[in-house]
Amino acid sequence: MGGRKGHSNKRARPEDDTNNLTTEPGTIPSTATPAKLKGPERKKQKRDEYKASLDDAGVELPKKKYYRQRAHANPFSDHALSYPVGPEEMDWSVHYPAFAQQTGQDGVPAQEVVSSATGRQLTEQVEVADIGCGFGGLLFALAPKMPNTLIMGMEIRVSVTEFVENKIRAMRQQQLNPASSSAAANPPPSEPPTAAAAAAPPPPPPDAPATEILPSGPIPGAYQNISVLRANTMKFLPNFFPPSSLRAIFLCFPDPHFKTRKHKARITSLTLNSEYAYVLRPGGVVYTITDVEDLHLWMCEKFDGHASFERLTEEEEQKDELVGVMRTETEEGKKVERNKGRKFVACWRRRDVPVWPGE
Repeated sequence: MGGRKGHSNKRARPEDDTNNLTTEPGTIPSTATPAKLKGPERKKQKRDEYKASLDDAGVELPKKKYYRQRAHANPFSDHALSYPVGPEEMDWSVHYPAFAQQTGQDGVPAQEVVSSATGRQLTEQVEVADIGCGFGGLLFALAPKMPNTLIMGMEIRVSVTEFVENKIRAMRQQQLNPASSSAAANPPPSEPPTAAAAAAPPPPPPDAPATEILPSGPIPGAYQNISVLRANTMKFLPNFFPPSSLRAIFLCFPDPHFKTRKHKARITSLTLNSEYAYVLRPGGVVYTITDVEDLHLWMCEKFDGHASFERLTEEEEQKDELVGVMRTETEEGKKVERNKGRKFVACWRRRDVPVWPGE
């Protein structure tokens, strides 16, 4: 049956409590609660809270889930980047303090300096560059294998670079103070464990995949020989490295840029290969790996067509220890392995600089 004319069938709802509050104009009732953040804003808040909670000593390893960022970045955008005018203006001592020049009591350098910087000079120069280093898997794998070689990771994404920086800082601190390392990995429980819990095996480190084995005990170099900086190497690679200074460049699982109109954004081209040849010393090697066959063929075409490079044979690749590390230690490489995908590897050696007639 319909309601009476002029009357509504809807029940009258009680008024909100806030409507009964007497407040002064321009003030907020004391019972009002802030709106709960949702979606991206809530994620950003959680990231900020996590980063603020990290200990000042930097011993705790960062959790990757708080540093996630989209996999693609436009190399042609005007990012807010810091880069030196030239290699002579680059201060590497902030990245490798353990290799900074030491002076004696009389102020005379204790060791010979082979690379220059605007701050304290170094006793070694950067010799390996991992372009597009991602979350730094290759850096941490190479560090103990090349303890006296300075290795630089270069990444364009802000959050990913921050993750690698924090992880390097934490790994260095853990090597300097193993006691703090074990304390950070195994904080004291709030309640005494039960007998069943005490007999159970310890849980894996947070955010670490089941196949990852974190290093235990001291390692050669104590991660003092690796660092990372945010950079766009497609624009500014010669600003960081002098000519013929690098012995190895790694291009691991670069963005394939499938669309034809996006091929100009690929990390290899005849022009970019000339820059790689500029910073590589004769005999230096460019290491490439991808799970996209079309990109692999593209890189082969561009490097084979460049007069400064010659491709390593399969036998040479098999004997190169760095190739084996590159195949297995990057995050993308592990993902391809889990998905039973294919990996395409190719390496090129920098040819000797030809002698000009009359020299």
